[in-house]
Amino acid sequence: MIDISESVMQFLLALIVAGPLLGAASALLPAPPGLKGKSPDQAVLRHGVTVTGVVLIAAIVLALGFDHDHPAAMQATTDISWIPALDVRIHLGVDGISLPLVVLTALLTFLCALYSYFKMPTGPSPKAFVALLLVLESGTLATFAVLDLLLFFLAFEMVLIPMYFLIARWGGAQRTQAAWKFILYTLLGSVVMLLGLLLIGLKSGTFDMLALATDNGRGLTASVQVIAVLAIGIGLAVKTPMWPLHSWLPDAHTAAPTVGSVLLAGVLLKMGTYGFVRILLPIAPEGTKELAPYLAAFAVVGIIYGSLACLALAKQGAKGDLKRLIAYSSVGHMGFVLLGIASLTPTGVNGALFANIAHGLITGLLFFLVGALKDRTGTTDLDTLAGQTGQALYGKAPRFGALVAFAAVASLGLPGLAGFWGEMLALFGAFDPAEGLSRPAFLTFMSIAAFGTLLTAAYMLIVVRRICMGDTQEQPQELADVQGYEFAAWTPLVALTVLAGLWPALLLGLTDPAVQKLLAGGKA
Repeated sequence: MIDISESVMQFLLALIVAGPLLGAASALLPAPPGLKGKSPDQAVLRHGVTVTGVVLIAAIVLALGFDHDHPAAMQATTDISWIPALDVRIHLGVDGISLPLVVLTALLTFLCALYSYFKMPTGPSPKAFVALLLVLESGTLATFAVLDLLLFFLAFEMVLIPMYFLIARWGGAQRTQAAWKFILYTLLGSVVMLLGLLLIGLKSGTFDMLALATDNGRGLTASVQVIAVLAIGIGLAVKTPMWPLHSWLPDAHTAAPTVGSVLLAGVLLKMGTYGFVRILLPIAPEGTKELAPYLAAFAVVGIIYGSLACLALAKQGAKGDLKRLIAYSSVGHMGFVLLGIASLTPTGVNGALFANIAHGLITGLLFFLVGALKDRTGTTDLDTLAGQTGQALYGKAPRFGALVAFAAVASLGLPGLAGFWGEMLALFGAFDPAEGLSRPAFLTFMSIAAFGTLLTAAYMLIVVRRICMGDTQEQPQELADVQGYEFAAWTPLVALTVLAGLWPALLLGLTDPAVQKLLAGGKA
């Protein structure tokens, strides 16, 4: 921790949120003659790396200047009146819950920009690509930083259009249909969510999330809370995604370019679960408690469903797409996040927040690796890969094969890596749920989810065996090992996965005091 004044912290947070927007606007302008380098395309890609790099540095300095002795307090706050008639304010701030997500978003976007500088996806002008990437970053960061319900909704929606175009213009086969499915699902969910946000704001007389959290639902009747939680929860569940509102995700991941998949899995899915924690738990606690068993039930169905879908795709002869398999694995992993939230306990919610970060690191790495594998082999079909790369990843590209195996065992929750702690804490939360929730029901949910961890290990080990070891009867083709730019883009994710696994207190020390305060209605 370093000593930074509050005004500098406010400036850093404002820069983090607004900087990418300014960068997106300047990306569309002609490059100055002295900065073009070999071509204008190279200049704009370098601009993307520069802007995301500045935002990442600002996020790291913000994290270093954050008062780690008081992570439950909202810090770097800015509160400016924007629409007085509706009492809508430009209210920004971060605490121990949102700070890790801000840093994760800044890191993943920078790594995607760096990767794209060397491996730009096939498609239209890089200018539009960089501008969309920066708008996407700004909307995501704003979602984690704003403290006004209407601003949250605007930021939540801001990411949809850039992701739609990233899939539709730079994606692979079936990209148009996948992009339309993504936008329609998420927009319909958002319309329902907006009604719930308006209901809370109009009934309570304010859209300020801090004031509403402090009030802890006392200004809302039980029936209003249930309706609001149901409406907002549907919108958040689509983005999470929760079974059965998940069907847009596999198509979007399969069609998206590599960096689109990384950001979709690593960052965008976190916006839904963050909304559950930041909005529903403190603002409508009675309504959330009423619907928590149903949320837990959908969560465990998603865990089993996602795992069984992955097992079916991993089976020999199924012609399973590796990107699609990882997308279905996300449905299962996010099920653990939702189960932790549904327990309404500090242990479960802390586990959910930890699993959020772990999933962003590990699945981001997995999609990077699968994208690189497609660049080398021209396919993500698991049966084809098992033939083409027979013994190649270990025999011909040992470092690449080792990274695939590392990401897979991290994803299945190996102790000592980041994926373990979040899922374990979510299960502990379900083992002893909050007062007023049915313990037998949650013990059942916990048992089903624990069985899901075995299924996860099964399909991940099958994938490793098939593409890293392969079919010994096939002659492996030549494969390039990890390149320098790939090493630069992937190493931070590997290092943080190990660090979070070996030193979980680094993250839990931030989230736990904030979660305790949030569940106590702002009194802790």
